[in-house]
Amino acid sequence: MAQTNVSIRMDNDLKESFEHLCNEMGLTMTSAINVFVKKVVRDCRIPFEIGVPKPNEETLAAVREVQEMKKNPALGKAYSDVDSMMKELS
Repeated sequence: MAQTNVSIRMDNDLKESFEHLCNEMGLTMTSAINVFVKKVVRDCRIPFEIGVPKPNEETLAAVREVQEMKKNPALGKAYSDVDSMMKELS
């Protein structure tokens, strides 16, 4: 089967980390990328989920609470400095 070269750009630190991990698994970067590409072609999809992390309900509730406090500052307490806030919280 004929071979071809593919050139990609990536952050140098990422490349070094990937290369180290591949070496730990007994692979070259080329063989690891080929495994990935073969899996994509065979399955006609990326073999892992790609997305933006969805905040859980607790985080969403906290965001809603802050939004309400911005609309009505009387709902929250203001502090003049971090030390005062930390003292009251402890």
